[in-house]
Amino acid sequence: MSSTLAAGKPTSQRRIAFATIIGTTIEWYDFFIYATSAGLVFAQLFFKPAGEDIGLLLSLATVGISFLFRPLGAVLAGHFGDLIGRRAMLVVTLLLMGGATTLVGTLPTYSQIGIAAPIVLLFLRILQGLSAGGEWGGAVLMAVEHAPAKRRGRAGSWPQLGVPLGFLLASGMTALMTGIVSPGDAYLQWGWRVPFLVSVVLIGVGFLIRRAVEESPVFTEIAQRGKQTKVPIVALFKRHWYLVILAALVFVGNGVPGYMTTGGFLNNYAINVQNMDTTSVLLAAVVAAAVWFFSTLIAGYLSDGIGRRNTFLIGFGLQAVVVFPIFWLVDTGTLFGLYAALVLISTGLGLTYGPLATWYAEIFPASIRFTGVSIAYAIGAVLGGAFAPTISQALLEATGTTAAVSGYLLAATLLGAGAALCLRDRPGIPLGPDHEAEQSNGATMFARNTAVSESAASR
Repeated sequence: MSSTLAAGKPTSQRRIAFATIIGTTIEWYDFFIYATSAGLVFAQLFFKPAGEDIGLLLSLATVGISFLFRPLGAVLAGHFGDLIGRRAMLVVTLLLMGGATTLVGTLPTYSQIGIAAPIVLLFLRILQGLSAGGEWGGAVLMAVEHAPAKRRGRAGSWPQLGVPLGFLLASGMTALMTGIVSPGDAYLQWGWRVPFLVSVVLIGVGFLIRRAVEESPVFTEIAQRGKQTKVPIVALFKRHWYLVILAALVFVGNGVPGYMTTGGFLNNYAINVQNMDTTSVLLAAVVAAAVWFFSTLIAGYLSDGIGRRNTFLIGFGLQAVVVFPIFWLVDTGTLFGLYAALVLISTGLGLTYGPLATWYAEIFPASIRFTGVSIAYAIGAVLGGAFAPTISQALLEATGTTAAVSGYLLAATLLGAGAALCLRDRPGIPLGPDHEAEQSNGATMFARNTAVSESAASR
């Protein structure tokens, strides 16, 4: 059966949408609960001997170090995802992420076991990085490869929604603990552990949901015809290395402001520099996540109408306009200023994130697609997200002003926009293995466009 015919069944589409959203939400809840805690308590619990400022930098650095292992996770998941299927990798990465997160909640602190505490903490964060590097590619291909060509943009936005939902859930859970269940010293003593331990329940839910999802029709075709590439990463870098670089740089433009916001820096700045109430800041982050969710969803629909690249360029334009005003607003020291800043940046983030999955899927050939989208995303996360909170904190301490941080965000945004201008929109290109030659050419503005619409290809 052709993959284009297998896609688009209403019941299947709803099941895929539910599974990808729930699965990625759980994955990113696990990822963000660590980043939130790193900005709030890990400096005191695991890095206290280093002093307040250095301890905070080390705590935020553990957020970034995990990103260095995303490419390895992407290589492993991409390799096996292109060989044995998308669904199997979704289950494996979910279990790895959830297991590491739960163990963080049981970890003794520095005062209890000394230097072993931060070492084990870093190891568990590395496991989270491996999982995050492999999970995204499988989730987005399950969504996009099941979808009809005319609705790929909105389908590709489904797994993207898991990121703001995970951030919302992580911020909401932390706000619940700091504001109601374990306020004050209780949160530092034991309350911070609860959001990590909750992950064990989420693992079970996500496992059952992902096990029930049908394999991607594109991979099913590839497997039936025995067209799997034996070493996908070699084929990828031999023939499409430039696509990996450009796609990664597009994500850098989203990742730097995204991870600087969600990676704990902005929360920490509002709490420790502007002396805002911790719970109030976390509730503002919940609102920001909701805005990010809706702008991501809108971007998916918008990209089906005006194209992936145009949607990205609108989002990058908005980001460029707001990178300085967001800190001016936070520097007012008011909750209104914080809310306004977060709403502005979250809107741009959604527009430069919603169409990412679909655009990635449409520029890489079917036989190496899992490897291609995973590695491009992972490299973009390393370059754009890994140390964004740490770099921002270092710039603030070195200059004493947020202007340097805003300049950093602007540079990343312009870099992403430049890379987006180099890639071509291919919204109607067939995704199945019968069209590998077409998929392998014309993805950049520097190459001849050989893509045709799916309807034309079927005639």
